[in-house]
Amino acid sequence: MSPRSSSFGAATRKEENTLEEIIKMNSAVTRSRGPLALLAVLALAASACGGTGATTAPSVAVPSAAATDADEPSPSAAATDGGAASPSAAATDDGAASPSAGSGDVDLSGASFTVGSKEFTEQLILGQITIQVLEAAGAEVTDQTGLVGSAVVREALTSGEIDMYWEYTGTGWLTHLGNDAPVDGAEEQFAAVQEADAANGIAWLDPAPFDNNYAIALASESATELGLTTLSELAAHAAENPEGATLCGASEFINRDDGLPGLEAAYGFQFSDVSELELGLVYTSTDAGNPCVFGEVFATDGRILSLDLTVLEDDLGFFGTYLPSLNIRQEVLEANPALTDLFAPIATALDMETMQVLNGRVDVDGENEADVAAEFLQEEGLIGE
Repeated sequence: MSPRSSSFGAATRKEENTLEEIIKMNSAVTRSRGPLALLAVLALAASACGGTGATTAPSVAVPSAAATDADEPSPSAAATDGGAASPSAAATDDGAASPSAGSGDVDLSGASFTVGSKEFTEQLILGQITIQVLEAAGAEVTDQTGLVGSAVVREALTSGEIDMYWEYTGTGWLTHLGNDAPVDGAEEQFAAVQEADAANGIAWLDPAPFDNNYAIALASESATELGLTTLSELAAHAAENPEGATLCGASEFINRDDGLPGLEAAYGFQFSDVSELELGLVYTSTDAGNPCVFGEVFATDGRILSLDLTVLEDDLGFFGTYLPSLNIRQEVLEANPALTDLFAPIATALDMETMQVLNGRVDVDGENEADVAAEFLQEEGLIGE
């Protein structure tokens, strides 16, 4: 494969279909999650929006997601002309529990919401967690999870096609808000993106304490053999052994400024050959060392542990921080202020180890996202059985 070659073509082609058409196609096919359905989604996404904007962690183009047999979501009441969700019923004066044992005093009976997500495993799990928490509190929910790419799901939020989805602080700051560099410090980065995006009518709830940033990994045997532990050491290795500096990555990482181009600029080197693969294949190809020695990974991916990959330290701090926060349209949050209290304990429970385990249950063990989400919520006492 020639340098910078791609098996799927450029990742930034102009969209040929409207967002509404993309979402309709997504709804029609993705819920079955069988192999044929997944192929259909990929084909539809390729023709509808051949290139996607960002992840991060990261959003990525066409990552792997395990099959799911989840049922169709409960029907949603029609949205108002203004696109706002219907108002939430107030909590009872006597403090009675909401329709589910774990959702505290939050009662969203009579409210309806549309929940979105990006298409990779972690996002699908977070989307299912969100849907089930809302339904447990009495709301009706329309499922629009699995939209392809950060740019598409962000546009769905700002246009009112969806009411909420989980976004990463680094992606919001760099990709959606167009800043050139991350803000140093996880708390500082969150505060900056929360304040800036308020002008766009987007509220960022308090984030979960896991950082799903990009990373570069290789098989542990190779890391030991080459003596590599940091990205600075990789840069030196690439200068001395360019033929061995090969990378596998998904299209979004390859084209994002906070992905490959920025990484190479920050560390002063270039990979000699870059193979664009579907994200799931990046992990197995990196483990096998074919067609690449190094691979783009996400820090919370369960396959890092299962394949025993070594993640190289980002010793210059290029990748910044990517804490996940539930993004909600401000008008929806104002109509349903209880959403803040409802999701606070959800975010707190999603630490790094927990997210790696949840992702691994889907990507490694083959469970479906809805079941993994339900078991997590039940085990944590966040919804009733």
